Amino acid sequence: MKACIIQPPYSQNLSDADQFFEWKIDQIEKCDRSVDIIVLPEYSDVPVATKDMPETLELHNRYMPRLMEACAAAAKRCSAHVFVNALSLEETGWRNTTYCLDKTGEVVGKYFKKHLPPLEKDVLGLDSDYTMRPSEPYVLELDGIRYGFLTCYDFYFYEAFARIAREKVDVIIGCSLQRSDSHDAIETMCRFLAYNTNAYVLRSSVSFDEASTVCGASMAVSPEGKVLCNLKGRFGAEVVEFDPAKKYLKPAGFGNPDAPHHEYIEYGRMPWQYRPAGPAMIRGDKELPYPRVCSHRGFNTIAPENSMPAFGAAIAMGAEEIEFDLWPTLDGEIVSCHDATLDRVSTGSGKIYEKTLAELLEYDFGVKYSERFAGLKVVRFEDILQKFARQVIMNVHVKPTGPNYDPGHMKTIVDLVRKYDAQKHVYFMIEVDEDIKLFKEYAPEIAVCVGHDFNRNWAIVDRAIALGAEKVQFFKPYYNAEMIAKAKEHGIICNIFWSEEPEEAANFVKMGMDTVLTNDYNLISNAIPR
Repeated sequence: MKACIIQPPYSQNLSDADQFFEWKIDQIEKCDRSVDIIVLPEYSDVPVATKDMPETLELHNRYMPRLMEACAAAAKRCSAHVFVNALSLEETGWRNTTYCLDKTGEVVGKYFKKHLPPLEKDVLGLDSDYTMRPSEPYVLELDGIRYGFLTCYDFYFYEAFARIAREKVDVIIGCSLQRSDSHDAIETMCRFLAYNTNAYVLRSSVSFDEASTVCGASMAVSPEGKVLCNLKGRFGAEVVEFDPAKKYLKPAGFGNPDAPHHEYIEYGRMPWQYRPAGPAMIRGDKELPYPRVCSHRGFNTIAPENSMPAFGAAIAMGAEEIEFDLWPTLDGEIVSCHDATLDRVSTGSGKIYEKTLAELLEYDFGVKYSERFAGLKVVRFEDILQKFARQVIMNVHVKPTGPNYDPGHMKTIVDLVRKYDAQKHVYFMIEVDEDIKLFKEYAPEIAVCVGHDFNRNWAIVDRAIALGAEKVQFFKPYYNAEMIAKAKEHGIICNIFWSEEPEEAANFVKMGMDTVLTNDYNLISNAIPR
């Protein structure tokens, strides 16, 4: 089998667009029946760099019809599979798409890029909603060959390689536009990909300059990691011959039969060591849509508040957020309990922060709710993260033991969030301005929600603006339409504490509240359309 990899010239000058596009069409038309696969680079419909989406679409509209016509003609003329990347307009918006054409010239598959960099999400505004949902690797089988796909930025996400390997693909098509990495770095990535997936990698990119050592590096790599060809900076096309059925088997440990690399790795894989949540992961706080319902102290109308059963029930019911409270123990552990005192929720008494963790574990935190929950123990923050990190947004109410929060306890809390890679799924709800500043300075990557200060009942939005906070949590009845509007003007998310009346909750959302806290998740979630 022979594959033709095309590497066209590329520049930042719009005036080069027509010339470079014609160069690309000329290369496609030079392909003959000796080739079985033709691979073109990412954004083949946009032959030069653009500054925004209108400029990008202008070039796309100008070149796309002729590009696809030339690819279809080549597929039929050469009896080849053709892979070309360009924009496509789907029902939800424009997407970065690799088109797959069979030997009749028909588009028989589309691969949508899995990972979009800021340029595509924020500048071009491409549709990215589909990337937030779990999905299988895209595999297309044509004439007995199983094709897998990666596009440009996708090559950087090595954790995906093992999952692709399980699909037993023969060839991975890589349409790329990497414009800053060195040839050596790109070659390392492609060799690593081929070796880990036991597949041939066919990568097509663009080149700024034939003498440059960055960009370019269109290549073919075999399953054992051998580079079959590398165009480096050269403009042009290269044909490489290979047998897609030929796989690489290696010794699977001393004395064991030979096997593909990924099968040997899967034998000893321990995913819980480095994959928090896995397929249960949801979008981060910034991406998850509003309005939301936050299950206050967990689903505490059916299980004891601030307990694992309450949190698990809320998450199982589909809660977007759970709220819980944190206190430090006397020996520096962080535990979840609403009250400063133990009497209401446990068989203990006294202040929670005046007890060691060992002392707290002697108390029953379920029996006062119901005999059915007798035996529940106090929950550590780490227990919650270990079980539920990245499966739900956590509204973490940080409770102070004095006028100002202890920096050591703050560090423990933040470091636990970082340990479980939950920075995008946690925000801290804090009432004291000085404590907010402390957390913001130590952990600027974790959002903060300003809590109510009874000494300044109507100042919460102004406080949030001054403190650079991302959210506010209004406390009934200290809110009005003007405060909500002002928060929105400054990009501040609005929580409301609390509601257990469906009509009231629905009205909160109509007023502009983003998240409604409730003790009865099921009742209120059914009242708020999402």
